[in-house]
Amino acid sequence: MSSAALRRAIRRVRTIEWPTLGLLAACYGGWALGTTWAAALWLPLGMALTLVTTAMHSSLSHEALHGHPVRNPWIDSALVFPPLSVLIPYLRFRDTHLAHHNDAILTDPYDDPESNYLAPAVWVHLPTWLRWLLQINNRLAGRLLIGPALGTVTFWASDAALLRAGDRRVGLAWGLHLAGLVPVVWWMVRVADMPLWAWALSVYGAHGVLKIRTFLEHQAHDRARGRTVIIEDRGPLALIFLNNNLHVVHHMHASVPWYRLPALYFGNRERYLKRNEGYRYASYAEVFRRYFWKAKDPVPHPLWPRP
Repeated sequence: MSSAALRRAIRRVRTIEWPTLGLLAACYGGWALGTTWAAALWLPLGMALTLVTTAMHSSLSHEALHGHPVRNPWIDSALVFPPLSVLIPYLRFRDTHLAHHNDAILTDPYDDPESNYLAPAVWVHLPTWLRWLLQINNRLAGRLLIGPALGTVTFWASDAALLRAGDRRVGLAWGLHLAGLVPVVWWMVRVADMPLWAWALSVYGAHGVLKIRTFLEHQAHDRARGRTVIIEDRGPLALIFLNNNLHVVHHMHASVPWYRLPALYFGNRERYLKRNEGYRYASYAEVFRRYFWKAKDPVPHPLWPRP
């Protein structure tokens, strides 16, 4: 190998985000242990470990779609190819999330794929039972309990409509997703010591944990800069979410890996709080205390005119 080629190889190695690769290995290893040894030892322990690693795998998938850890989209996608979270295809997650990163449309009920608001014109025509269900879902307790089911059914119904319309990109996403599910289901049926019902509960619980992060990470605000939250949490949830609780920092620096976000934020805290108009919570404990039984926002977008 020539000296120039050697230098290029060294540069490539140095650009790899080793903490993310290490966490990926720990995530897959923890999931394998959770579904086998831990489940055989004590089923609740196995379910808890499977839940945590499934949620973390979703966070690592979020890192991958933003170009981590090797900045090669094929390799990054391959590293998270086994869909441990089961319910949403990675390619669909990638496409909708990157569309969401247009700050000008944040919280828009039509244009933001991750908006938790409905257009008032839609809200007034919903049946009473569905309005009631959505209002329960707007409390953190409801988001944990029924949020994964509501979100999944809504997403699947939307994708089903796109498939019927002949959307090839959506068809590709679901085809790859089903292919990725094959080794996961094989493992659960042939290798794992965990009953399938326990695995299903663990997966559902993982999506419930992820709903804690998305519960209030964006708010209705007349300025786009004021729509994205900071939650100054440094505990277990921050690790599971890979510091995405410092959400305005991520939106401003989407190419920065998860382990560098805290230094960015706490090194220039006032700048980011000025940027997002002070939309901040001290911790997830504060979020639970304030909104576990209480809705933070209405379901219809509060800044849109009612019909």
